[in-house]
Amino acid sequence: MKKVLLIFLLFSFSTKIFAQQFSQYNTGTLYDSFENPAQKAFITDSSKKYATNLLFPNFNANFYVTGDAQASLKSRAFLNKYDNSALLFNQGRFNHFNGNANVYLVMFKIFSSFNGDTELGFSVQNKMESRSLFTDETVLLLNGPQGFPGSAYSGIFNNTFNFQSYNQFGFTYKEKINNHFTLGAKLSLLLGVISERLDIANSQVVFDKPNDSAILGLAGLYQSSYIPGRFILRDFLPTFRNPGAAISLGASYRTEDGFIIQGNIKDLGFIHWSKRSTVSSFADIRTIGGLSGKSREDSLYNAVYKIIRSNGVIGSFTTPIDGRAELSVNKQFWLDDNRNFKYSPTLIASKELFYPGFTGALVNPVQYKSYVLTLTTSYDDMKFFNLGTQFMYKTPNFEFYIGTERLMQTARLTKAAISHSETDKYSSGNNYTGADFFMGMAFRFGPVTEHPMNSSTIPMGEKGFLGRLWGRIFKTDQ
Repeated sequence: MKKVLLIFLLFSFSTKIFAQQFSQYNTGTLYDSFENPAQKAFITDSSKKYATNLLFPNFNANFYVTGDAQASLKSRAFLNKYDNSALLFNQGRFNHFNGNANVYLVMFKIFSSFNGDTELGFSVQNKMESRSLFTDETVLLLNGPQGFPGSAYSGIFNNTFNFQSYNQFGFTYKEKINNHFTLGAKLSLLLGVISERLDIANSQVVFDKPNDSAILGLAGLYQSSYIPGRFILRDFLPTFRNPGAAISLGASYRTEDGFIIQGNIKDLGFIHWSKRSTVSSFADIRTIGGLSGKSREDSLYNAVYKIIRSNGVIGSFTTPIDGRAELSVNKQFWLDDNRNFKYSPTLIASKELFYPGFTGALVNPVQYKSYVLTLTTSYDDMKFFNLGTQFMYKTPNFEFYIGTERLMQTARLTKAAISHSETDKYSSGNNYTGADFFMGMAFRFGPVTEHPMNSSTIPMGEKGFLGRLWGRIFKTDQ
């Protein structure tokens, strides 16, 4: 456990959440409909009335690390040693480590209108997100003092780190307003699990190499949510200790020539962490011994932990979750007269609301009957080009998908993990080292969702709430 926390505190890994993988856009899966509130999950006259994942987790997870520390971290993970040959000392070099995890444990949706206008849904999911930067010197210190030619340095451990995990209980409402507009919303109750924030604004270190020790000084801000006792898996169970709320809004517009323009504001929300949490404006020094010994990582952890928790006071704090604004354009093309082959590309622009992150993606699914193969390309503000693939089997009442949006990086890291070659295990991953994997399944049951013209019952329902509101605002009601 100490080594894991040491990674959090010294490496300052940044693990940030993405609301969904791009490959699911406009697929009509249950997952897609919860992530994009204006997206439908049912096909009239074909799908059955209820949709669920039946506790089969639908998830995506990915990470990447970039910078000079790639070889060091891979060699430490796979060979239990540090290859620091790529690190550049005292040149202000920073590294990023980003990852995501978004797990839908429960998804349930109902087709609730005879005329196909309304869908209602409920979901339970768990997310984790964080951000940070860490210097080359931070990684160098984990291997002892031999990488530092001098004895005193300042500002070389000025790292930042944010991490939070929370449970999300969501209610979705989607309504087709008319032949062109569809609106949707997702209201969420957030229950925080854990939050850690570390900002080191000033740092100094003085090495005493003859005695294999150092004096480390750090100053900055540390926030930590209240967890009774040691953190265990049971702490992931929902409690109302750290409440929060979020909203997602979606709208889609179908043009006369068949283009679908979709806009989303996703997960705009905040979590208020317990008043029993710790907030520390720290400025302290500690002596670290045994810097060349086998327990140096534990020694570093203990010193850093004591520094950042010094001068701590009990009090609450509030953090935003990683919301996003997205805009997409989709168009379907049938490739044969029998309509067995379909190509439906989607162009997506995604901007984080509270951070500078921006990503553009092009999703290229080719469908033959119930089988779909997707090629996804994306490019972000880190100047990373990603290539991904997805396989999906989808019928009106069943869907299964599996894929990755970082195909080459996932393959390289998998090879490094299973290879017997040391070169594979500590070599750099070009621009970055990373991996990505997602998978999901859902099915539909109950009576068939019949169109009013084909219904075996007399449709008595009226327009939904959004439809009535739209009619009053734009005077479309007759």
